[in-house]
Amino acid sequence: MAKIKLSKGGFTPIPVGTHVFKITSAEYDEDFGIADIQMVTADGGKHNERFFLMTQDGKPNEGAFNAFSSFARNALNDFTIEEIDPADLVGHFFQAKVTHDIQPNKNDPNKTVTWVRLNNWKPSEGFAEKGQAQKGSIDLDDLLG
Repeated sequence: MAKIKLSKGGFTPIPVGTHVFKITSAEYDEDFGIADIQMVTADGGKHNERFFLMTQDGKPNEGAFNAFSSFARNALNDFTIEEIDPADLVGHFFQAKVTHDIQPNKNDPNKTVTWVRLNNWKPSEGFAEKGQAQKGSIDLDDLLG
């Protein structure tokens, strides 16, 4: 029987602060109104953002539509678009401020759960922005500064 080596650590949330993200996957489930956006930071940190565009009774969720619209326009750096196929977001970058919302675990009050929140979305040209260069790349500002 094959054995699988286990890692020493668990999931690590994206640290608090401003980060640049690259959208790696974007799917939309029309039946449930859920836009599921997966992204990564320059250092390999992963984050998943879900927008629930429909309420449980099938009505449009106006707040979620507003949030998704702002998110998509910033990711595309196009504030004139009026509709989008979520797949068009893949490969685009944006910058966001990361905060943590730490709450008691509902199953074990001695433990906590950390919810990662992305706020203040802004367009971004890529990981080289804000000194977040990709692994193996050279940041000229660091060399010349």
